[in-house]
Amino acid sequence: MILTNIEVIPGKRVVRHLGLVQGSTVRAKNVGRDIMASLKNIVGGELKGYTELLNEAREEATERMVRQAQAAGANAVLNVRFSTSSITQGAAELFAYGTAVVVE
Repeated sequence: MILTNIEVIPGKRVVRHLGLVQGSTVRAKNVGRDIMASLKNIVGGELKGYTELLNEAREEATERMVRQAQAAGANAVLNVRFSTSSITQGAAELFAYGTAVVVE
């Protein structure tokens, strides 16, 4: 499966447009990460626990989007985008979406 954030793939031709595909996941923070984040806020630096959480969420949302594209018969997803939104205090959704196509 080819994934790209551009509208065309150089050297490939879109032969079928299959529409929007998406994948999402909702993740919640945990107490351990919150404690470490509080300590980092004092001294500064990367909040690695949250970075890992977002990376895991992005991978899961992308995998779900790819499964939906494969089920539709696509071999590529163009114009892939990511979005996040707060669902409730301590939980956020990560959303991946793009256009499923067949390319040659």
